[in-house]
Amino acid sequence: MISLQQTLMAASAAIFLLLGSVHLLYTFRGGRLHPRDAGLMAKMQEVSPNLTHETTMWKAWVGFNASHSFGAMLFGLVYGYLAIAQAEVLFGSLFLTGLGLVFLAGYFFLARAFWFRIPFRGVVLSAALYVAALLV
Repeated sequence: MISLQQTLMAASAAIFLLLGSVHLLYTFRGGRLHPRDAGLMAKMQEVSPNLTHETTMWKAWVGFNASHSFGAMLFGLVYGYLAIAQAEVLFGSLFLTGLGLVFLAGYFFLARAFWFRIPFRGVVLSAALYVAALLV
């Protein structure tokens, strides 16, 4: 039987899996992550960063968004799996629970500083469920 602690942790992880999956979908489908200014997008497709001429700002933008999605999805999958299938490993490890807390805190600060309302609220809800799971 799945405990309340496991359910709370799995719910926290599921939110991140959903956020990451939707973000990955938006990265490669439709124009939701495209700039509103078509000229800016065209310029991003032409200009490379100072770091290298091997890519463009647009390719870097797409790559950063995809890898960002993968990170959120990985957190969701790993912590969801651990919460359901290996609860004693997860909840018995100060390292794993602390790592998850640090991860969520990092996303909290990024969401607050750089993102918009929907992902921020998702991160806050996920973090609240995570903390609740640790306190149960």
